[in-house]
Amino acid sequence: MLRTLQRLIDWQWPIRVLNPVFGPFNPFLRSYRFDPYPTYRRLQTTRPVYFSRVFGCVLSRHADIAAVLGDARFSVDRPQAKGFKMLQPFKDLSPSFVEMIMSTLLMVDPPRHTRLRRLVNKAFTPRVVESLRPRIAAVVDELLDAVRAQRRANLIDALAYPLPVVVIAELLGIPSSDRAKFKHWSDTLATLLDPLQVTGGLVAAQPAFEEMSAYLRGVADARRQVPRDDLISALVAVEEQGDVLSGTELVALCGLILGAGHETTTNLIANAVLALLRNPEQRRRLQDDPALIGGAVEEFLRYDSPVQTTDRVVLADDVVLGGRPLPRGSMVMCLLGAANRDPQRFADPDRLDITRRDGDHLAFGRGPHFCLGAALARAEAQIAITSLLRTFPDLDGSRSPSDWKKSMVLRGPTELEVWW
Repeated sequence: MLRTLQRLIDWQWPIRVLNPVFGPFNPFLRSYRFDPYPTYRRLQTTRPVYFSRVFGCVLSRHADIAAVLGDARFSVDRPQAKGFKMLQPFKDLSPSFVEMIMSTLLMVDPPRHTRLRRLVNKAFTPRVVESLRPRIAAVVDELLDAVRAQRRANLIDALAYPLPVVVIAELLGIPSSDRAKFKHWSDTLATLLDPLQVTGGLVAAQPAFEEMSAYLRGVADARRQVPRDDLISALVAVEEQGDVLSGTELVALCGLILGAGHETTTNLIANAVLALLRNPEQRRRLQDDPALIGGAVEEFLRYDSPVQTTDRVVLADDVVLGGRPLPRGSMVMCLLGAANRDPQRFADPDRLDITRRDGDHLAFGRGPHFCLGAALARAEAQIAITSLLRTFPDLDGSRSPSDWKKSMVLRGPTELEVWW
């Protein structure tokens, strides 16, 4: 079943044949991949709580999604879902890989999630992120200097992709000599966020995991002997009332920071620049007043969220959505991108407004699973966009990317040509 869904991404004819099965929400359509927002608005208008034969209960309103993300009756422990056995995403995976997946913050509930988050927060602090700002700015300047004379570039390759990879590598304490394989692991592990986006799914990611796991365990052992000023040293050192991160938990956390941290930030920067190209009056306003960048990034996150969906599993017997009881093990899909364009929550939601004050977006989630790397993503986007507009004041580019990532979870163009 999982491989069948993966094939649907690459071949359009079965998708059209199966439209009656998908109903009003079919994220495998090419038109949806390029622009999901008309679909979201139709759902919000006609079926805000839609019961899909494929995806379970699909929510599109801000209030409903915010309530689910903050409700302890809904779990991120996906193997508890009834449909999990049918898809069998862990089939043919090594026990160590499954253990790593099930140890990430994205897959555990309280009290284990509370414990892991508390330990991680002792190392991944706002002070750490703030201390990275000068280095982020330096990396951005280096990347922009490298393409300045070319007069045009693919923004993804030139800036949006390498920036978060370099920053995360340096944050973890990975030497520049190992950056090439680090990028390979980063690309592959991003599939953990959406196994449907790459043919082969999780099985294809297993060799990269094995390599990364051995590498990170070696680095952790070295840091125990000789600590350095990096995140892995801090994670090795964290302790609270005798509690420490296990080796698997440390690898899982680093893999999450690597895979999720680079892919989502790449999308955030690319989507933001595309939004400015399509809305030149907003770009001019930001160029005239760079101090608006903080609120502007929040608006970019709302307007075209780098993460479009998340899901939860019902683990209680008293859940009712849309007037319909949901049995234990039911899946609930939360369309974050729809929530961030909900007209019941945001005035004129389809308009980009970098001075918007109603910034209650759900791009980083809500509740206990609010994105661990939110502060870092914000810092990288703020610095990258400000520097880009300052360095190339006459920046222009394509308003119509040739393709978008084949993913129902992640949203970003595969390329974005810009010139100056």
